[in-house]
Amino acid sequence: MTHERMLIAGGGLAGATAAKTLRSEGFAGPVTLLASEERIPYLRPPLSKEFLLGKADEDSVPVVPAGWYEENDVELLLGNPAMGIDAGNRTVTLQDGRTLDYAKLLIATGAQPRRIPLPGIDLEGVMTFRTFEDSLRLQSLLRDGGKHVVMVGSGWIGMELAAAARSYGNDVVLLGLEEIPLSAAIGPELGNYFRALHEENGVSFRLPASASAIEGNDGHVSGVRTNAGEVLPADIVIIAVGVVPDTSLAETAGLSLDNGVLVDSALRSSAPDILAAGDVANALHPFTGEHHRSEHWANALNGGKVAAKTMLDQNAALDVVPYFYTDQFTLSMEYSGFPSLTSGVEPVIRGSLDDGSFIAFWMRDGQKEQGEVVAGMSVNMRRVQKPIKALISGRVPVDITRLTDADVPLEELLPHE
Repeated sequence: MTHERMLIAGGGLAGATAAKTLRSEGFAGPVTLLASEERIPYLRPPLSKEFLLGKADEDSVPVVPAGWYEENDVELLLGNPAMGIDAGNRTVTLQDGRTLDYAKLLIATGAQPRRIPLPGIDLEGVMTFRTFEDSLRLQSLLRDGGKHVVMVGSGWIGMELAAAARSYGNDVVLLGLEEIPLSAAIGPELGNYFRALHEENGVSFRLPASASAIEGNDGHVSGVRTNAGEVLPADIVIIAVGVVPDTSLAETAGLSLDNGVLVDSALRSSAPDILAAGDVANALHPFTGEHHRSEHWANALNGGKVAAKTMLDQNAALDVVPYFYTDQFTLSMEYSGFPSLTSGVEPVIRGSLDDGSFIAFWMRDGQKEQGEVVAGMSVNMRRVQKPIKALISGRVPVDITRLTDADVPLEELLPHE
């Protein structure tokens, strides 16, 4: 074996971006991308947003057009994932039994929906949400309206799907373990802001509450029994209680694991010539000096680029400020920063929640007069994330009075050389 191949295990955004970057960086050797799905790599954010709502078509979700792989001599094997790794011999066994060698291997196997062992979980009409096929199926169930939808999970995906279901004219009840939705991520004040938005649009909440059983008739779901004994009528039940990193392939190579595959800032794992990127990677971030596993698309996009450069022995590090966004009803939100540094910290607000357009900033250690920004969330405001990211990465103390004054341009607060 010549071991020249760059092998990518995982057909999502991180994997496809890595393949694209290998070619754009001038690598001319063999590149093989292994995908578990029969569909070419696609973007996940539209699945719970514009595609689910019928505002974007199927052609809008691929990472690159279908013809790109052949045009750039990238071997794309659909429906044929990697099943095992022999790190010593640098080979991977595929589902169809074939063995491929590699010079460098990128594990980009993503994550899988967390499942709850509930009575009735296998009834027709009960589903998790992760794939393109899930989005197609849910759209077909929701689009005519008039259904009873029970959403189990009050995180970002649960809230997005609740908004989509309600926008189609369905009755929606959302269950969550938190007293306030999203409060673990953004705190109680902002969590209540999102809750009020949903209630204004007709979503009902049961918080804190959990599902104790799913009931059905003739094999189809008919209701959800809560831990309080209430039975909620249901034609559709969506379980959205988070995801778990898919480390099954990494385990076969004996890689170091802890909430995903442990990798350094260049995305190198504990085994030579094996990297990990995307949802499955728990990467060391230079900003915090801690490992972070992010499940958002920007991490997969940037991680794919960094992994490819590391595979080519270039100096690269995943040092960008994490970013994600959400669209719910008329609300558009963007968030940059480090959630691990915001726990228990009350945000400071620039603008007004009552006006529906504002920025929330989290300061390191909850500093009150002057401090470093570690996260910033903009709601219904455009073109502010670039200076927000610069404030975070600059690590320069800012005057909080000026930070929260909407008349002071954010650019004036940035560090100057």
